[in-house]
Amino acid sequence: QVQLTESGGGLVQAGGSLRLSCKASGRTSNRRSMGWFRQAPGKEREFVAEIWWKSGNKYYAESVKGRFTISRDNAKNTVDLQMNSLKPEDTAVYYCAVRSSVLVDAYDYWGQGTQVTVSS
Repeated sequence: QVQLTESGGGLVQAGGSLRLSCKASGRTSNRRSMGWFRQAPGKEREFVAEIWWKSGNKYYAESVKGRFTISRDNAKNTVDLQMNSLKPEDTAVYYCAVRSSVLVDAYDYWGQGTQVTVSS
């Protein structure tokens, strides 16, 4: 079992910045990757960014490249998402997720989500 707790959401004006943090606990020693997803009202959940644990490779959705940065802190067991130059279309509930082991292909544990609202 893995538990994920997000924090850092809020309301910001367009052009502003927010930093989301996801703290992982439980059986995380064999994780393959951790990522961030988002879901806007009336839309399907979409991929935002991920970091692969062994390699440190990072991947981003085209819509956030150059504006968002994913990072990790092994000591704190956290994954952060720094979001700059925010746009109203970034408004969504942001979810942290983990691929908990090398045996799984899909993200199998999810946080409860944190709301990000960008006003124009």
